[in-house]
Amino acid sequence: MARPVLIVDDDPVQRRIVEATIAKFGHEAVAVEGGEAALAALDGPRGRDYAVVILDLVMPGVDGIQVLDRMRERQIHVPVIVQTSKGSIDTAVTAMRSGAFDFVVKPASPERLQAAVSSAMKVEAFEGEARRTRGGTAGTLSFKDIVTGSESMERVLRLARKAAASNIPILIEGESGSGKEVIARAIQGAGERKGKAFVTVNCGAIPDNLVESILFGHEKGSFTGATEKHVGKFVEANGGTLFLDEIGDLPLDVQVKLLRAVQEGEVDPVGSRATVKVDIRLISATHRDLLQRVKDGQFREDLFYRLNVFPIHVPSLRERREDIPMLVQHFINRVGSTEARGRISGISAGALAMLKAYDWPGNIRQLENAILRAIVLCEGAVLTADDFPQIKAQVEGIDLREVEAALDAAPTAHVALSGESVDLPEPDSAGAAAPSPAADAYGLLNALDDRGNVRTIAEVEGEMIRLAIERYNGQMSEVARRLGIGRSTLYRKLKEMGIEPDDGRAERLAS
Repeated sequence: MARPVLIVDDDPVQRRIVEATIAKFGHEAVAVEGGEAALAALDGPRGRDYAVVILDLVMPGVDGIQVLDRMRERQIHVPVIVQTSKGSIDTAVTAMRSGAFDFVVKPASPERLQAAVSSAMKVEAFEGEARRTRGGTAGTLSFKDIVTGSESMERVLRLARKAAASNIPILIEGESGSGKEVIARAIQGAGERKGKAFVTVNCGAIPDNLVESILFGHEKGSFTGATEKHVGKFVEANGGTLFLDEIGDLPLDVQVKLLRAVQEGEVDPVGSRATVKVDIRLISATHRDLLQRVKDGQFREDLFYRLNVFPIHVPSLRERREDIPMLVQHFINRVGSTEARGRISGISAGALAMLKAYDWPGNIRQLENAILRAIVLCEGAVLTADDFPQIKAQVEGIDLREVEAALDAAPTAHVALSGESVDLPEPDSAGAAAPSPAADAYGLLNALDDRGNVRTIAEVEGEMIRLAIERYNGQMSEVARRLGIGRSTLYRKLKEMGIEPDDGRAERLAS
């Protein structure tokens, strides 16, 4: 049965027009007025049924950009087609940067709207299938399955192999999407618990009032809604590995019980008078700075040192850009053979340069999804920059030809990519990539002045703000988000430094 399309617009006439168009092409249409109503619908009982959202950008109250931001925060992965007027193309680009799948200009023709909806539905269906496939094959990984050629990741794998030889607790740190769970599964696959249960718990996605029950189990009737006995994740993982993802989000009261479980190897189910012995290998992961959370009183110090026996830090994708060509080819091989029936043979040099220039805040998970979408949308045999509309919108203003030329000018190591030559900087004797003229394209700042002295924080901060204003074309909301500060804080700093947004961009370009 076809899944419905959610139409969001504060204009009743526009809602009826789009609703009639969607119905004409055989899709069920659900129309709501405004951003708040859209979020309520997505959070409601039918929330996960929607295949596509058609979203107006300019609305009173919660506007389209805010809807996109809140969908991302709530991990709602429904593709969104935004509608914009002819005079607000810049806003549409901002929407693409916020995760929109496509945009149409009002008044959109029925054919353009149908093409956008069909592509979005196709991508959404295949992404869902890919997630199910990943879930079904999880747990069978080994270190040989990890695609990398970077020295930073090789160091991670060397540590992980050592960790696999013992049963000590492991703490894997790294940004979301950087591959922490993949490392955890490879550790299990190389250890003595290979083939045993691998139980994953996302601590950040569990309501606070259910964390204890989900982790340690509960007896029937122990609380309202406990109609059946539940053994809990610790018991499910008995004999195998328990992977606690986003452990930094655990409530403090649950941390006390977790500490006892780690120390004593036993858990207390909610409502039970008896303890249950468990034998597990505990691997934890977080994208947060746990030591800082300890200092802030948000994480127990004794638990931190119990978990942090063997720390492993997974670098972000932007810290190992040399892995991008190999990862792209890996995802093309894995996804393209089924979805495109072998039609996709590779990626163009321009598209690959664009992917290298992008910062990948969602890391490998985001790259995989980008490749998947590009394969579904691609009409030729080679992926081009136009097949990555969201990424293309976010690297706007970067001269990719300049990046490619700088990479080509460096000493190179040959990597084959679908019959196409791609050159990467040759590692130096210390294992690090040799510096190249492309360094400035990635926005590096000097830590030392002309005399070799360390520059002041104020100087570096000012240059960072100017660089961000230039990089994101004066889009102050994006500048503030990338710098990790609020807009009010950003404007205060600009005022203190005597920087005007346009002046900051001009000064940087002139330097």
